[in-house]
Amino acid sequence: MPERLTTTLSTKGRVVLPKAIRRALRWEAGTRLVVENTPEGVLLKPLPAFAETRPEDVFGRLARDGAPKSLADMDAGVLAEAKRRSRRLDG
Repeated sequence: MPERLTTTLSTKGRVVLPKAIRRALRWEAGTRLVVENTPEGVLLKPLPAFAETRPEDVFGRLARDGAPKSLADMDAGVLAEAKRRSRRLDG
């Protein structure tokens, strides 16, 4: 049976998470957490770095003139940029 970890609620409503838990989750000082009340108890989750978006929220947001690029054009552009970066690192 795994070790049962405990903590105490302070008079200011603060809870210290045991170091073993913080280390396992890689939660460091300053980590922002979402707090949810669930039927099983309180759930803590790290706050996502970015707000959740849906494709329809961002689709078509960037205006572009001209015809769409083909997959071959995109592949050529990626290859050209990779070569440019490689030359920069080598030189």
